[in-house]
Amino acid sequence: MSIPAFEPATGLRGPHRQTLAAWLIGGGPRPAWRPERLELDDGDFVDLAHLPGTGTTRVCIFHGLEGCIDSHYVGALAAALNRHGHAVTFMHFRGCGGEPNRLPRAYHSGDTGDIDALLSTLCAREPAVPMAAVGFSLGGNALLKYLGERGDALPLAAAVAVSVPFDLAACAERINRGFSRVYQRWLIDRMKRSTHARARRLGGLPVDLTAVDQARTFREFDDCVTAPLHGFDGVDDYYARASSAPWLGRITTPTLLIQALDDPFVGPEPVPEAAEVGPRTERAISPHGGHVGFLSGTAVRPGRWLPRVIPDWVDARLTDPKAHP
Repeated sequence: MSIPAFEPATGLRGPHRQTLAAWLIGGGPRPAWRPERLELDDGDFVDLAHLPGTGTTRVCIFHGLEGCIDSHYVGALAAALNRHGHAVTFMHFRGCGGEPNRLPRAYHSGDTGDIDALLSTLCAREPAVPMAAVGFSLGGNALLKYLGERGDALPLAAAVAVSVPFDLAACAERINRGFSRVYQRWLIDRMKRSTHARARRLGGLPVDLTAVDQARTFREFDDCVTAPLHGFDGVDDYYARASSAPWLGRITTPTLLIQALDDPFVGPEPVPEAAEVGPRTERAISPHGGHVGFLSGTAVRPGRWLPRVIPDWVDARLTDPKAHP
């Protein structure tokens, strides 16, 4: 099945109205999550949360940059997937669950190791349970890179990626222009606080904290923090190796890309061409939607479109993956 076209809410047409309104209205009531801490082989951990399902399927959710279980796009989707019978697992990337992680490293846009650790753990626990995954923004980029790296050797029957920064260098330029710099400033302030919290816990980090405080753009922050902490040779090496764009053509899992042409985080070409993606990848491209916005209805009573369309698409793939090319 193809998903229906997105029609923006009356009065909320435009990239910033969609992006900000989705954040302002929040994610609704918090589901009754069951927490779990997953210990990793390198001595660190990631915090998980689970919702039991009524069927025999599971969907994993991966958040965006500096996101968490209370991010506006998480709760409504998790509840909708759960109503469809799916068990749901949410994973916080390292340090995003409310407690600084144990190691100097944290997480980044191309970090697929922890995704693999989670999915391998779930597959070992439930070898007969079909699984899908949904990733938002940074989480979507990491999920797509994981799919491309693993090819057929992975436990997922389907995947959805929303508002993905496919080309990290281009996105760093886009978010440093116009009103988008407001989002950049807010995110960098949160990343600086996370970096300092980890430095206090560990008694220091192998980065220049003065340069961290002076960073004003993603490129500056990634050059002085993300790249050195995660083994990259500077920001350009990080952006080249962590971007999902080079991996899209290698994805063989049924995958849905949901992207808005007016995404204020992604640019200047926010959607890969059909020839750049795998034969089992569908592109749902909308002129509007902003960054993880996709609000329909009206400005007075906006409704979230993603929790309406993603569960139906996932249902079809988990029920009979071979029926969908």
